[in-house]
Amino acid sequence: MTDVSSLVEGRTGKWEVVIGLEVHAQVSSQAKLFSGASAAFGAGPNEHVSLVDAAMPGMLPVINQFCVEQAVKTGLGLNAEINLFSIFDRKNYFYADLPQGYQISQYKQPIVGEGSITITLADGSTRDIGIERLHLEQDAGKSMHDQHPSKSYIDLNRSGVALMEIVSRPDMRSAEEAAAYVSKLRAILRFLGTCDGNMEQGSLRADCNVSVRRPGEELGTRTETKNLNSIRFIAQAINSEVARQIEIIEDGGTIDQETRLFDTSTGQTRTMRSKEDAHDYRYFPDPDLLPLELDAAWVETLRQSLPELPDALRTRLMDEFGLSAYDAGLISEDRDTAAWYEAAAAGRDAKLVANWMTVELFGALNRMGLDLADSPVRPDQLGQLVERISDGTISGRIAKDVFAIMLEDGADPDQVIEEKGFKQVSDTGAIEAIIDTVLAENTDKVDEYRGGKDKLFGFFVGQVMKASKGQANPGVVNDLLRQKLNG
Repeated sequence: MTDVSSLVEGRTGKWEVVIGLEVHAQVSSQAKLFSGASAAFGAGPNEHVSLVDAAMPGMLPVINQFCVEQAVKTGLGLNAEINLFSIFDRKNYFYADLPQGYQISQYKQPIVGEGSITITLADGSTRDIGIERLHLEQDAGKSMHDQHPSKSYIDLNRSGVALMEIVSRPDMRSAEEAAAYVSKLRAILRFLGTCDGNMEQGSLRADCNVSVRRPGEELGTRTETKNLNSIRFIAQAINSEVARQIEIIEDGGTIDQETRLFDTSTGQTRTMRSKEDAHDYRYFPDPDLLPLELDAAWVETLRQSLPELPDALRTRLMDEFGLSAYDAGLISEDRDTAAWYEAAAAGRDAKLVANWMTVELFGALNRMGLDLADSPVRPDQLGQLVERISDGTISGRIAKDVFAIMLEDGADPDQVIEEKGFKQVSDTGAIEAIIDTVLAENTDKVDEYRGGKDKLFGFFVGQVMKASKGQANPGVVNDLLRQKLNG
């Protein structure tokens, strides 16, 4: 059944968007898929190229067992079927940065079959997105057209780097769902340690297959927008392509099945080439590689070794620490973030720690352009600050002043509180004296309050807190004020 809320309004009525993604994730491995050359990022052109990568005559590929292990772990993390028997194929096409004239990939018999992941949307709703397959393949090199006015250069550093192509079902119905899918997939890969997910370095790229149709009709003609390297660009490219397709169809035109590119400067997609079908690549089993046969016991050993994944972590944070679904989801997006939180929350008010971490700390780090790993405030320090709020040593307002100083010099909160004289005043005698002074200075407002203007209570609280320089215990202030005003 079509989700009415996800339909897009056109000039002539509503349209349903159908999206499937092909995500290319670089395997976290020191060596390439079929050679011992380094797979590290950032080297000079053609510094990490073996004779196998350059397709020199007589060179034969040898499978990297660690890359196979990483692919199987990823499949297990995606709740997918692991195929104990798979085959490597040659995908034939000709381009300058593909020295073999073919790419070693997998086609009809991939290493990982069907699976699924659950995404969470901004409104808190969840959706299951199907995984059709995951297959291993080698990356191509890179053509560089900006190094010379009339020549193109070829860098083969990426040639042979191991990729996992993760193909979704066409289950997504909006750019928001596609962005949530890639975010969740990247989190799973990072938790597993099978891909670092650094989209800016090309470790994770997405091809977006997009089509539109009237609700209930057959699937429309799809286009594929290639090589999107940020979640923001994925959402922008999908929205641009949806608008383009709807406009063409409503004007009486038809959609061509083609490959497109996203121009980040214009926010529009543009034609790259007509879309090839699988038969255009003339796949056939690679004669240099035997079928890949896995031992079921080995796969089970890998399953037992998997770390706690985002969904399980999110549930545990909610159950163990009483966090809201939103806070638990935010903290469980990254394994290091979750570890930081658990260290800060140990033995403290876990909900208050989560609030300070997600609002105050994350906000400050964002303004400072820092990652959590570079935070000047340590987990134990944030936990200690929350302790001082909980035990009444400082108020929540004063805590923000303490926190600002902690951000500047990394000092412990107790040190800041002591040196700055920030301790909260809970002495009823001292607070009562301040209240008496405030009431004596505002007799007209006291009369108005007692005459029925209850909202003036907040004014009196503010005046007392101001007179105490924010150090009076708010709870004590409220209790004593009510006694005096209502007595």
